[in-house]
Amino acid sequence: MSNDLVSRRDFLKTTSSVAAASALTAASIPSVHAAGGDTVQVALVGCGGRGTGAAGDALATQGGEVKLVAMADVLQTRLNNSFNNLANDKNFKDKVKVPDENKFIGFDAYKKAIDLLGKGDVVILTTPCGFRPIMFKYAIDKGVNVFMEKPVTVDGASSRKMLELNEEAKKKNIKVGVGLMVRHCKGRQALFERIKGGEIGDITSMRAYRIHPPVGSAFTEPRGPGEKSELVWQIKRFHSFIWASGGLFSDFYIHQIDEVCWMKDAWPVRAEAFGGRHYRGDFIDQNFDNYTVEYTFADETKYHYYGRHLIGCPSKFFSGVHGTKGSAVVSASGHTPGRVRTYKTQKMQNEKGELSSDGVIWEFPQPEPNPYRVEWQDLLDAIRDNKPYNEVERGVKASLVTSMGRMSAHTGQVITYDQILNSKHELGAGIDEMTSPDSAPPVKADEKGKYPVPEPGIKKDREY
Repeated sequence: MSNDLVSRRDFLKTTSSVAAASALTAASIPSVHAAGGDTVQVALVGCGGRGTGAAGDALATQGGEVKLVAMADVLQTRLNNSFNNLANDKNFKDKVKVPDENKFIGFDAYKKAIDLLGKGDVVILTTPCGFRPIMFKYAIDKGVNVFMEKPVTVDGASSRKMLELNEEAKKKNIKVGVGLMVRHCKGRQALFERIKGGEIGDITSMRAYRIHPPVGSAFTEPRGPGEKSELVWQIKRFHSFIWASGGLFSDFYIHQIDEVCWMKDAWPVRAEAFGGRHYRGDFIDQNFDNYTVEYTFADETKYHYYGRHLIGCPSKFFSGVHGTKGSAVVSASGHTPGRVRTYKTQKMQNEKGELSSDGVIWEFPQPEPNPYRVEWQDLLDAIRDNKPYNEVERGVKASLVTSMGRMSAHTGQVITYDQILNSKHELGAGIDEMTSPDSAPPVKADEKGKYPVPEPGIKKDREY
């Protein structure tokens, strides 16, 4: 299982999985306890671009040796490509110690990879997030530290499961990092302190945009005769299926939703959203083409999020905060670097969409430390120093708030935080029974090869 179609980082290609599974070498790699610079062994579960990038970031950390010792996926070609990218990288090749017998394929491959690890080691979970609870549970049972990609959950049911599992992780002192790397960005950390200190006054409103042509979820070819497994076919195209990833809304928008809520230092209590499908043609997926969400906080402050994925329309990526004394840029053109700054006025961009040079109070010096690397350094430092480190609750809340906006758009209803948290509808129902490529996915195509799509106002209490 893995993430594909949209790479976690541009410099690493989306990748796939290689060959033969055997647990015979479980004894060939000794388990070590990371302390004072001892070796930390890493297993990668989900060998797409996101997982390959995370593994590279782990191997790039300082303070002690890190080795990649196992890999797991459901797709052989993806694991192959991931291994080759890492093993042939001059910065990592001496740290990639994955013999063929430690490359596992299949729906139980994650167990075999985790079984090779010991206390102080880390499993990287970068499969589509629908599988996160079952894999997190296995890692907890084995006492292994975890790094998991965002989003962490797709709905209220999976959020409740993850919070419950995390109580056991905390009892076992398992360190858990969540891939909301923006929280580790030094520039945004400084911006948060300045906003909290009153530099732009009281927050009056917030806004963010992610609009660009279709990517990741846009495909037109139905499953062909060579794609024997419907389940694997959907996993390969996880952005297109809400049960697997929360759709493009959860997978694309969570960073900006999380970072703006961070600047507010609160989570919204309700969401009212709109969206629709346009000019779909032969595209096969369950997403809308545009989303507009009004998030409301307990003090009635509003945060407006705008997402659009249409061909021929201008692109924009921006997150900003408005206050009674000024404004602040949280993201200017992408997740990293943030190019954060504060202004005396409300005008943060000029007519061309460029950051304004007028009225600047402060800006973080460039270049910024890479937050993808910083988040891994923070996690491994905590492991080696045996300090408490657990980002699960924050990751779950960010995922849940993101799903709250998506669910509002897809149902046409105002959705509250408590409502989605306690919702009994489970998008990935039966996911723990998906043990082989022949297992049935939660959704299936009709006779025309199309999948069910959200119907606002008709399906008022559930999504597909």
